[in-house]
Amino acid sequence: MTTKGSKPKPAKRGAAAAQGVEAFLAALEHPLKPEILALRQAVLGADPGIAEGVKWNAPSFRTSEYFATMNLRAKNGVGIILHFGAKRNRISETGVAIADPESLLEWLAKDRASVTFRDLKDIHAKQAAFANVIRQWIQHVEA
Repeated sequence: MTTKGSKPKPAKRGAAAAQGVEAFLAALEHPLKPEILALRQAVLGADPGIAEGVKWNAPSFRTSEYFATMNLRAKNGVGIILHFGAKRNRISETGVAIADPESLLEWLAKDRASVTFRDLKDIHAKQAAFANVIRQWIQHVEA
């Protein structure tokens, strides 16, 4: 309840965004939905500072900026695009070094890469290596 001159407290940004993703996924009809749900958990489990929201009509993940967006249209599995926000920044010119001994990253540009998983088994087999890539990636995300 609010009184004259007071404002209602806004919902926590992370909680509201997570509810948006929950609603998006509940309504999603996709042949790889179990893989999408597993990939979501893999990203969120990589670091406690990762939050989520629906951006670009797909589940997306952020720290201070959005850095990853699921690719729900991948033909050979379920994918995720890793980026450094929507705006061009210094990384667009310089790139970054990410240790990737499992060769998960397919570089699309100096500031963008994709990772594709064929199925649930593939996600589970590569989850530790993927979490390591995510932890490195978010170190370069600018506020």
